[in-house]
Amino acid sequence: MNKLMRSPQHREGPQSSSWGVLATTIFATLSALLTLGLSPSAGADEITADASAGQAKAAVCAACHGAQGVSPASAFPHLAGQQAHYLRKQITDIREGRRAVPQMAGLTDTLSDQDIADIAAYYAEQPANRGQAEPDAAKAGEVLYRAGSLERGIAACTACHGPRGEGIDSAGYPALAGQFPAYTITSLTAFRDGTRDNDPNDIMSSIAARMSDSDMQQVAEYLHGLR
Repeated sequence: MNKLMRSPQHREGPQSSSWGVLATTIFATLSALLTLGLSPSAGADEITADASAGQAKAAVCAACHGAQGVSPASAFPHLAGQQAHYLRKQITDIREGRRAVPQMAGLTDTLSDQDIADIAAYYAEQPANRGQAEPDAAKAGEVLYRAGSLERGIAACTACHGPRGEGIDSAGYPALAGQFPAYTITSLTAFRDGTRDNDPNDIMSSIAARMSDSDMQQVAEYLHGLR
């Protein structure tokens, strides 16, 4: 049974109250992580990452994610310019079975923590992809990204992902700018339906549960062209 089924409060309750609880959770989590200097993958911070070594180790990733982390296909996310802490957590979660990605089955099994840190450091140093948004959808998406929706209890995305979609490395929050719209929608949908649940304190699951398909499409288009 997924988290959304176990936690009906994600969808119920007064809208203004639920937004307040969600906003409080986001800012409390962010504040704690930044104050303590932690990230969701904090245990790996003791490892000194080597981006040069990571380039060679990332060769197996190139078929899906591109030689420099800019993916040739929308089914696979761009990794170039992604925050290193976020990449460490996601690769580790896939290796440990906390995040299911069928396309990566077996690919992370033999990666050590050092390998993961090196690969993440390599991709973090690469120039991020920049896309072109569909104007009308992006205009509506910008409002939701920057201001959220008090009426529907959707917190602004900028709180965790920054005004330019650059993310916050020290807190493990990912960069989103330039990502394929299709991949962003797939990720949000997975958080909404509970097939992905490796987000700290259910933050993304709670937000996505309140988003419509149209909301996701509009935000994804805005992020694709964000610079």
